[in-house]
Amino acid sequence: MNTTIRSADPSMASSRSPSGTRDQRSDDAMVAVARRQQWQDLVFHRLTQAFSLLVLVALVGIIVSLFLNAWPTFKTFGLKFLWTVEWDIVNEQYGAAIAIVGTLLSAGIAMLFGVPLAFGIALFLTETCPVWLRRPLGTAIELLAAVPSIIYGMFGLFVFAPVFADYFQVPVRELMMGMPLIGWLFGGAPNGLGILAAGVILAFMVLPFIAAVMRDVFEITPPILRESAYGLGCTTWEVVAKVVLPYTQKGVIGGIMLGLGRALGETMAVTFVIGNANRMPTSLFSPGTSIASVLANEFGEAEGLHFNTLFALGFLLFCITFVVLALAKWMILRTEKAKGA
Repeated sequence: MNTTIRSADPSMASSRSPSGTRDQRSDDAMVAVARRQQWQDLVFHRLTQAFSLLVLVALVGIIVSLFLNAWPTFKTFGLKFLWTVEWDIVNEQYGAAIAIVGTLLSAGIAMLFGVPLAFGIALFLTETCPVWLRRPLGTAIELLAAVPSIIYGMFGLFVFAPVFADYFQVPVRELMMGMPLIGWLFGGAPNGLGILAAGVILAFMVLPFIAAVMRDVFEITPPILRESAYGLGCTTWEVVAKVVLPYTQKGVIGGIMLGLGRALGETMAVTFVIGNANRMPTSLFSPGTSIASVLANEFGEAEGLHFNTLFALGFLLFCITFVVLALAKWMILRTEKAKGA
């Protein structure tokens, strides 16, 4: 009996050993794959973390370099540098008020014209545009974003400015100059250049960015929401105002702030048409300057305190842009809290 059992054991072991070997090999392969995937995940995580930290380091480096180069100006003039209007290179007396006002005015005018136009374009493309026209029109608008800013500047100086002076500034000046309260807004020489011309050119520049973002966020609205609103008898405007806009608030605000950031930092297009006059603008038609145009015009010949002052202007432009982005984030958080309430 024992002999039979002992004789059966080797046969059973021999019959099971190939299967056990295969299982062991399969387990080893799975462990190797798991280790390789763990190593790949670790490398991918560290690589993406390094990219993120690189962006953060670059941002901190830009801020620090701007501030260090601007410190002699801040040390010399103090906070009054922000509201001083004098810009005297010979006597080394500098103030940022003219450039700050010109930057904010031109960007504000650009948003005043650009946002309604972009909203109308996005609304037309997503709600009422024929299917055969939607793609070519959307592509044409997106191509405007690829046009270099210097082309906009050349168009503004050689094409837009003469037409703007002859057919808008002259008749509007004659019509509005004698009116109380608002007549002063339309004074100045009608030469086609100035704060208003710069704002209009900037509006053309930021228009494709805002329109493209608005169109994309309007398209992500679930069709069932639109169809339900139309089924209840809502008009197109009511659907947009009560369904599409509440659903896409964050994207719309983001697109507007993207356009505002582009308008604040634009250089070449503004330099061509703003007039580049270092004096406080007294009307919409009067020439002025912006932070970006001052940097573009004077950096090549700057030295000493003048050089540091230009860095101070760059630091102020960075701060203005940061405030705009922070304001956009605050608005988004406020809308989210209002929805939650």
